[in-house]
Parts: sequence; structure tokens; C-alpha cells
Amino acid sequence: MLAERRHQLILRALRSGGPAAVTDLSEQLGVSPATVRRDLLRLEEEGLLTRVHGGAVVDEGDQPFAEVAEVRVAEKDAIAERAAAMIEEGQSVLLDIGTTAYRLARQLHGRRLTVITSNLVVYEELADDEGIDLVLLGGMVRREYRSLVGFLTEDNLRQLHADWLFLGTSGVRPGGEVMDTTVVEVPVKRAMIKASGKVVLLADTAKFPGTGMAKVCGPEDLDVVVTNAPVDPATRSSLEEAGVEVVLAGKAQA
Repeated sequence: MLAERRHQLILRALRSGGPAAVTDLSEQLGVSPATVRRDLLRLEEEGLLTRVHGGAVVDEGDQPFAEVAEVRVAEKDAIAERAAAMIEEGQSVLLDIGTTAYRLARQLHGRRLTVITSNLVVYEELADDEGIDLVLLGGMVRREYRSLVGFLTEDNLRQLHADWLFLGTSGVRPGGEVMDTTVVEVPVKRAMIKASGKVVLLADTAKFPGTGMAKVCGPEDLDVVVTNAPVDPATRSSLEEAGVEVVLAGKAQA
């Protein structure tokens, strides 16, 4: 059995039945426990599961913003710096929820821009920067993830237009589909896409394929993907076929 297929079956078993022991997975897959342990290590490195004593567990739910903000900070900063270089003075920028959008906001200080966001941490970061016209979208507060969601947020977005949207994600499938772990965020993200001239996906290497059961959009809705590592061949092919530019952070283009 190919490693990719084993990985799919392992994740499916964990999502359907909760924590699973190495011995159980070994029997289900017909491979040695050593092979399962290597698979679990690889999947953990990709951010798809957490190893526990004797096995592994998958948590599809959102982690609190403060916890996610401490993960892969250097990678997110590299992506944010490359994304910030795309923006010209005087333009309007829509920033999605999430920690990479927050890292991008930190790159925008001292510039003459309009920033629109439903991300409360972005708002707090830029609130005292008088050079930035800051628009905070209304909505229901999701306290754990520091964001605003719901029909009020979507209605606000229908009245606005931004030059750029910098979109976050929990996963990008091999077909180029952008996924999210939280269904309530998806309508807001879709409204952001409709309100924007160009859509840039910010996705570190752990987001390929990442997690998420809810589809936000297909590759045809994206203009650029900024990432910190080469994208796997299948996903890259899907993105390029849809006309999406794949930009490697730290280089002009990948």
C-alpha cells in the first residue's frame, strides 16, 4: 500500500473513532507497527494529528487563537513579508481571520492604506496607526478565535470593495480546493472573496493538505498563493491549471 493511501486511511480512522493505538492501526492497514509509527510521525510533522502514548488523535476543532499564534511564527512572518510587498500605497486591503493575517498586519505599520477586517487581533494591532484607515466589520464575536462572523459581517462586506484579499485556510486539497475547519467562517470568507479585486491565499507548508471539512472556494477563485515551501506536484498542477500564481516566500516566484 502506498504511503499516501495509508495516511488517508489513518486520518479517516482517527476522525471516525477518536484516538487509536499503533497496534490497532497496524492490524487495520496490514503493515508493521514500525511503519505506522513512521506514518504518524510524518502526519504530525504536517500538522494533521497529535501523537499520544501508544497511538495518535486528530482534533478537527479550532484551537484558541493564542495557541495557534505561537506555531510556525517564522514561516508565517516570511509569508507575511512577501505578501506585504504586493500591496501599493493607497490601496485597500481585506484581511481574513487567522494568525497569518495577523502577522501580515504587523508588516503594514507606517503605510498609507485602508485595511478592512473581521479579525479582532488585526484591529488591535493597527488601531493606533494613524496612517491606516481601519474598517472593522460588524458581527457576532467568536471569543476563542478573536473574529467576527454572521449575517452582519456578510452584509457589511456586500457594501465594500477591496483591492486585495489576503485569505487564510486550514487546508488546501490536491485539487486546489481551499478548506476550513469551522463551518460558520465559510460564508464570511466567501463574501470576502466576492468583495475583492484580487485574492491571495496565505498558506504555510502545514496547510498542504492540512485539515478542514468545509469548502471555502476552488482554485478558480484565487489569483495568488503565497507559501513558505514548494507545493506538492498534484496541488501545484491544479493551481496552475486554474491560472493561480504560486509564490515562494523569500523568492521572487516559485
